[in-house]
Amino acid sequence: MYARRRHRYFALMGLCVTLFVLAWAVVRLWSVPVAVGMCVVAMVIPPLAAMVANRRGPDDRWWDEPSGDPQSDEWWDELDGKKKPQ
Repeated sequence: MYARRRHRYFALMGLCVTLFVLAWAVVRLWSVPVAVGMCVVAMVIPPLAAMVANRRGPDDRWWDEPSGDPQSDEWWDELDGKKKPQ
């Protein structure tokens, strides 16, 4: 799941950079308003890419869910302050 999210993030960020570079290297020669519009679209992509990269998938462990491994769960409970160390 993590690799898929990472690939989507880099694809979106690559699209963002491509739009920005094409807007001011190529498109502005024909139409400045279209180049500005492309930059506005490119400006919206990074927050969306961050949301895609940080979205929790159905198989991902949430911070307060037990993992099923008793030793790991005990360690996390100790780190979270739910259980005092022995």
